[in-house]
Amino acid sequence: MTDERGVFEHALLDAPRREHGYCVDDVARALVVLARDPQHDPELTGLTSLCLAFIDRAVAPSGRVHNRMSPAGRFTDAPGTGDWWGRAVWSLGVAFAGIPAAADATRALAVFHRAASVRPVHTRSAAFAALGAGEVLAIRPGDAAARDLLRRAADMIRPPLDAAWPWPEPRLQYANAVLPESLLAAGEGLEDAEVVDRGLGMLKFLLDVETRDGHLSVTGTHGRGPGEVDVQFDQQPIEVAAIADACARAFDLTADDEWRAGVAMAWAWFEGDNDTGIPLYDPDTGAGFDGLTRDGRNENRGAESTLAMLSTFQQARRLGVVAAAVR
Repeated sequence: MTDERGVFEHALLDAPRREHGYCVDDVARALVVLARDPQHDPELTGLTSLCLAFIDRAVAPSGRVHNRMSPAGRFTDAPGTGDWWGRAVWSLGVAFAGIPAAADATRALAVFHRAASVRPVHTRSAAFAALGAGEVLAIRPGDAAARDLLRRAADMIRPPLDAAWPWPEPRLQYANAVLPESLLAAGEGLEDAEVVDRGLGMLKFLLDVETRDGHLSVTGTHGRGPGEVDVQFDQQPIEVAAIADACARAFDLTADDEWRAGVAMAWAWFEGDNDTGIPLYDPDTGAGFDGLTRDGRNENRGAESTLAMLSTFQQARRLGVVAAAVR
């Protein structure tokens, strides 16, 4: 799924659809997975540098970020501040904190600061960016840009005063757990216990809504609102990966095994402990399938789903809830 420019977005079965080109969303996801892998062997180091260079090129001098690149290597959209901006900031923070090569880490921090000069206006963009800001702040406690991003996320993500639906949006959407996880990152970085507690409460609510009969039964592509309790499809791997990340962070903060169990459920979802009993991990290619449908699974294995699977495995391996390695 990778060539000399970046990560191809789509696949037909397990073959990349090169004609669809690349996007920052997926290259940022790849950079997060690569930067936090403990191996750092030459192959992974090369891929990390490749993804970092792609993100650097995508971040305009204004701090806004292009998302889509053609197969010929040209960005085809105007730079903006959608989810891809937030994911780019997230990946740059993780890269700065996790890359052992000093030159690449320095580059990641410089690009982080360029992108962080923009003030996010979208909730999920702010949430993704906060995850990167938390990584930077852990190493540079006085970093003003990182602190500002964390404060903005904490201010933007406030559930309504409704005990029946304690969520900051009228409906669950996608990658929902990034919202509580960003509060955990903000609360930890800003040393604000109230923000941490808010994040833990939101994550508990989300897990309660998205668990059925002991396994994850996550929100489908049409979203979920109050009172909607039926099994939904299509279920997306990015929703499960976000749960794994958020639960792993919650466990790191609290040492409560409830959150470790959440990570275990997330990896089990990929192994087939889900609403259809069908695995979403392909052991022959090391890829993740694109979604869980009412009739089985989407057999395509694109970048988003594969990286979601790998990200979930990383957290499960780190917390010791999975023994086997993935290809």
